[in-house]
Amino acid sequence: MQSITRFQAMKAAQQKISMVTCYDFWSAQLVAESAVDSILVGDSLAVVMHGFPSTVHATLDLMLPHVAAVARGAGDKIIIADMPFMTASSDLASGVAVATALIQAGAHAVKIEGAKHQRTLIAHLVEAGLPVVGHLGLTPQAVLQLGGHRVQAKTEATAKVLCQEAEQLERVGIAALVLECVPAKVASLIAQSLDCPVIGIGAGVQVDGQVLVLQDLLGANRGFHPKFLRQYADLAGDILGALNHFHEDVIEGAFPARCESYA
Repeated sequence: MQSITRFQAMKAAQQKISMVTCYDFWSAQLVAESAVDSILVGDSLAVVMHGFPSTVHATLDLMLPHVAAVARGAGDKIIIADMPFMTASSDLASGVAVATALIQAGAHAVKIEGAKHQRTLIAHLVEAGLPVVGHLGLTPQAVLQLGGHRVQAKTEATAKVLCQEAEQLERVGIAALVLECVPAKVASLIAQSLDCPVIGIGAGVQVDGQVLVLQDLLGANRGFHPKFLRQYADLAGDILGALNHFHEDVIEGAFPARCESYA
């Protein structure tokens, strides 16, 4: 049985945590064979997999099949699932029902954006035995209020607020915290001040781990080049090359060969 409590031991041992965001069975199988520690089934699937302009279009009905598919392929990896847009911001009963559905679909923990009215739900879930990962800094579900995907906590005042919010989330029992698009110095201070692990995305190197979207780190999305992204492959180029090679073989009669045909 996998448990996100393993993250706490990793931080205590000063062992960095690696996490990738993936959304389906085949990619989860690949991650399962890798050394990567954990998988996030993010609400970014609304953008990456379904072509919506932002994560606010992710619904529970959209998320659940992806969580279940990942769980079937992820092996012994720790799986974290995002609570979709507004599901952690309504009444307590509704939030509990959504978190329960994500866990029953195969997640080991849920991730909740924000630190204000969400704290009551987080505390309730933790008390009930359901692990919660917090998410601060750039919170994509609040993109309409933030005015776009921008670096957060750039001033002394906003950095102080972010540090306070992180401490508040730890007090209500989060198992880990994702910090997105914040200055490296601020992220480092938060990672040092919290007992729980801090996973960064665009938050510098002095945190307890890093998360990237699988398609982004594989170079599958040629139009996405934020400063924090390092591409470890050129999957888009490889796929296009393979498709064009297949097309050429078909029109030239080179595929299928005799060995690829049935007698």
